[in-house]
Amino acid sequence: MLNAFLLGAAALVAAAAATPAAAQQSAICYNCPPEWADWASQLKAIKDDLGIAVPFDNKNSGQALSALIAEKDRPVADVAYFGGPVGIQAKAAGVVASYKPAKWDEIPAGEKDSDGSWFAIHSGTLGLFVNKDALGGKPVPRSWADLKKPDYAGMVGYLDPTSAAVGYVGAVAVNLALGGDYNSFDKAIGWFKDLQKNQPIVPKQTSYARVLSGEIPILIDYDFNAYRAKYTDKAPVEFVIPAEGSVSVPYVMSLVKNGPNPENGKKILDYVLSDKGQALWGNAFMRPVRAAALSPEMAAKFLPAADYARVKPVDLAKMAAAQKGFTDRYQAEVR
Repeated sequence: MLNAFLLGAAALVAAAAATPAAAQQSAICYNCPPEWADWASQLKAIKDDLGIAVPFDNKNSGQALSALIAEKDRPVADVAYFGGPVGIQAKAAGVVASYKPAKWDEIPAGEKDSDGSWFAIHSGTLGLFVNKDALGGKPVPRSWADLKKPDYAGMVGYLDPTSAAVGYVGAVAVNLALGGDYNSFDKAIGWFKDLQKNQPIVPKQTSYARVLSGEIPILIDYDFNAYRAKYTDKAPVEFVIPAEGSVSVPYVMSLVKNGPNPENGKKILDYVLSDKGQALWGNAFMRPVRAAALSPEMAAKFLPAADYARVKPVDLAKMAAAQKGFTDRYQAEVR
């Protein structure tokens, strides 16, 4: 009886001691969906190497920021991932904290906030992610102008630019390529209005699988998704940088202000900038913010440098400042 009691007591003590530690080995990342940017592999590596379990989260950048603002008094997330301009907006909303992770000094000056409220982890180039087999024999489009042709009616998709970061990046890319600037989105609004005649598909969430299935034959999306489809999933896919030009955009991460697991959040942010974390981004066809992490073998799978010569880096501050004005116009004039 005494032995049983002692064993039972020991088990209770052990369980009590283990429970807090187990609770600490978790963290919440907003906007870390498995189908986007190969977060599936990154989060698996974080669990394997750090022992921190991070569940998938299918929010987009705008939804993540909205949730952080709604939960400001009682934060749920520990870290968040955003399309670049949304990181600036998150700082302005007071929902992210300052943290300068390991390898901070290797992040280019234009791709991090001076006090660590957000910083780039990788970037992508926007273009046309095309399932060639789903075109029904039509040629692969080569320009923003091509997408307005009646041949592509019902075939063109883009993520909702009033919510998803990639959707707004598409608007910026079109606007700049057609001669607009951050002070006027007349060019993009006109293009979107013309495109409505072709009945575009406008989802709110990442739509990688819908391109692979052929449901969306042409998606305005990043190069890394198209290369993943082509080389990893062996899909009949081509990536096109439109003839008029396009943009490259950094994706950023932040530590959530007053998040429940700040130390785990910091470890995650250190990890995604580590040699292994950056190599994982490169292996998923993104350009790591620490450029040397992209191996020559992976770089050789990208389009030639001559195609990327048509690509301009965005001005994150100007993008962030212009976003509400564009969104208001899109909702009033395009939807």
